[in-house]
Amino acid sequence: MNRDDFASRLAFSSNAYLDVTVDSAIAQVAGLGYAGIELLADVPHAWPAGLLDVQKEAIRQSLAKHGLVISNINAFMMNAVADPRQPYWHPGWTDPDPHYRAIRREHTKRALRLAADLGASSISTEPGGEIQPGQTRAEATDIFYEEIMPVLEVAAETEVALLVEPEPGLLIETFEQFLEFAERVDHPSLGLNFDVGHAYCVEDDPASWIPQLVKHTRHYHVEDIAATRVHHHLVPGEGAIDFAGVLAAIAAHTPELWVTVELYPYRDRPDEAARAAREYLLGIVETVGS
Repeated sequence: MNRDDFASRLAFSSNAYLDVTVDSAIAQVAGLGYAGIELLADVPHAWPAGLLDVQKEAIRQSLAKHGLVISNINAFMMNAVADPRQPYWHPGWTDPDPHYRAIRREHTKRALRLAADLGASSISTEPGGEIQPGQTRAEATDIFYEEIMPVLEVAAETEVALLVEPEPGLLIETFEQFLEFAERVDHPSLGLNFDVGHAYCVEDDPASWIPQLVKHTRHYHVEDIAATRVHHHLVPGEGAIDFAGVLAAIAAHTPELWVTVELYPYRDRPDEAARAAREYLLGIVETVGS
């Protein structure tokens, strides 16, 4: 595995930089040596519903100035809505209230159009919402299917992939569940955002699943997870994930894809977390390649 090749596909998510402007986030990520940035389609960076053309142009100019590429647009988080239950998951695709879940659907359509405007090839979204009290898995899955199909039409029109990201605690947690849903959807614009930490949380071995999901995976999230498998993002190297095995599998099967470090819990020290993550991952790459 070549360190420089991997470094050229390594990105950092702007969702760790919630306390600065998007221009500052871009500058800081670039200054730390990353080649790409995952842009947050949310406040305070690029909330699509309130983004003017002049603001989009400012993002383009900032990316060009700092030499960064958008690895993916994160349309998962919706802090702008400020749901008191959980600021990332709600509104959910499977909320029993059709008017509330419509906010998620329309946000995702706007995020796809934003990605097209900014030259990004994909956006990521939640894998359905929480299964609500009194709601069966089958009912939630049916709602998710009905809501996502018209969004995939927009994905096809914009030529931007819509990536479902399995997440502990939501409708689709495992890769088996993702594959079952993807088979039902059967749409070329649907892809997978392969989150290494989430896989570890639900006991899906990341390294062994990477070759099995080549057909679906369009982008990776990486973060470490403690040996307890509790879903809390850690800087790579501070948890129990075998990153040597993971990065070797990525290099062998999907070396062309972006790998984005996602460390939103570190908003109080994002530079420190981003620097440590990059150094650790590049060090692992050298070990694997030696």
